[in-house]
Amino acid sequence: MEVILLATILAFVITFTAIPVIINVSDIKKLYDVPNARKIHAKPIPSLGGLGIFAGFIISCLITISLSNTPGFQYYFAAALVIFFLGLKDDILILTPMKKIIGQMIAAFIIIYKGGIVIQSMHGFLGVHELPEIISLILTYLTVIVIINSFNLIDGVDGLAAGLGIFTTLVFGIYFYFAGLPPYAALAFAMCGSLLAFLIFNRSPARIFMGDTGSLLIGLVNAILVIKFINIAGTPAAKIPLQSSPAIAISILIIPLFDTLRVFAIRIFNRRSPFSPDRNHIHHILLDRGMSHKAISLALLGVNMVFVALAYSIRFLNINLLVPIIVILAFGSFSFVYLRKPRVMVVTAGDTEDILQLTKPTRILPLSAVKKAAEQN
Repeated sequence: MEVILLATILAFVITFTAIPVIINVSDIKKLYDVPNARKIHAKPIPSLGGLGIFAGFIISCLITISLSNTPGFQYYFAAALVIFFLGLKDDILILTPMKKIIGQMIAAFIIIYKGGIVIQSMHGFLGVHELPEIISLILTYLTVIVIINSFNLIDGVDGLAAGLGIFTTLVFGIYFYFAGLPPYAALAFAMCGSLLAFLIFNRSPARIFMGDTGSLLIGLVNAILVIKFINIAGTPAAKIPLQSSPAIAISILIIPLFDTLRVFAIRIFNRRSPFSPDRNHIHHILLDRGMSHKAISLALLGVNMVFVALAYSIRFLNINLLVPIIVILAFGSFSFVYLRKPRVMVVTAGDTEDILQLTKPTRILPLSAVKKAAEQN
C-alpha cells in the first residue's frame, strides 16, 4: 500500500507542479491549439499538457517500481517513450495518420514481443479458449492499436479523456492491488495521480489540453493494463478470479472503445480512411444536443460506471451472452442520444452574443446563413 500511495502522490505533485510551467512556456512560445472548423474551443489554448502527464507518470513509476524484480516494465517504459515523442511531434508539427500508426505499431511491438503483453485466450467467447500464436498476435496488435486511438479520439471536450482515464486506471489499479500484483497497481495509480493533477487545469473552461502526447499515453497504459487484466482475472488459479474477464474488460473501456469502433465503421462504410476527421463522435453529438462540456464528461463517466457495475454483477452469465448484452446496451444508449433532435436557434447577427449569454444553445445559425441555404435548395 505504501508503494501505491507514493506512486500516486509523486505523480500528482510532479504533474501539478509542471502544468503551470508548461502553460507559461506555451504562452511565451505561442504553442497553441488554434481553433478551426472542427475545433470546439473559441480561442487558442496550450495543448502540451501531455508533457506534464508523462513527467509525473514516468518519474513516479521509475522511483516506485523495481525494474530488477519486474523485467517487463522496462519495455513498457520504452514503449511509453516512443509514444511520448510520437505525440509530442504531432502536437507541434502535425503527423500524417500513417506515421502515427507506424509509431503506434512500434510501441505495440515493444510491449508484445519484449514486454510479454499478449492475449492468450478468449476464455470461452465464441467457444474459443487458447489461441494459436498467429491469431493471438494479430488480436493483440489490433487491441493495442484500437485502445491507444480510442483515448486519442475521445479527447474532444474538457475533462472527458482525463476523467475516463482516471476511472479506468483506478479500476485496474484496485484490482491489481487486491490480486497481489503491486507493480501493475503502481503503474495504474501513477497514471491516475498524473491525470488527477492535470484535470484541475483541464476542467471546463480548460486552461490547457493534453494533446496527443497525453491521450496516446493514456491509451498505451490502458492497453497494457487491460490485456494483463484479461490474462490474470480469467485464470481460475488467480488470487481474485473473475468469470467473463473479457466482458468486464470491455465494460471498463466501453465509452472510448464503442465510440472509436462506431466512428471507424461509419468512415469505412463511407469509403473514407478510418482516421479521417469528422464530427461524429459521441461528445460532438451531445454538444449538438445542448449539453455543456462538464455535463458531457460527467454523463459519459456515469454511463461507464453503470456498465462496469452491470458487467460485474452479472459476470456469472455465460460470456457468449454477457458480451452481446453489453454491446446491445451500448447501441441502445447511443441510439437514445442520437435520435434526440439537436437544438437549433436562428438569430440575426447582432443578437448572437446576447442569445449566447442567455441560453447557451449549441447550434446557432445566423439568419443570413439560413436564407442562403433556403435559396440553394
